[in-house]
Amino acid sequence: MKKIGMQAVDEAIENGIDLDGTPIPSKMLELYKRIMSEENKRERSGVKKSMRNRCVKTGSKHFDKETLDQLLIDSGWEGLKEKEILFFYS
Repeated sequence: MKKIGMQAVDEAIENGIDLDGTPIPSKMLELYKRIMSEENKRERSGVKKSMRNRCVKTGSKHFDKETLDQLLIDSGWEGLKEKEILFFYS
């Protein structure tokens, strides 16, 4: 199974098989699908906030806080908030 990118994770979840080939426990799949179902019902008001949230969550795995903060600012978003720094960089 291809192990690169979020699409690989989505395909693994859909197939119920982890990237290492082991089955994902059914109770985990059920909870994940239940939560995603609820999330899919939530009304949206805009995309830019969601984009920024994804950039912060994923970007914190790839960039140090100073770099990510500057990338956000350079892109037109506000820099990292104190609560984001505490959550993702502590």
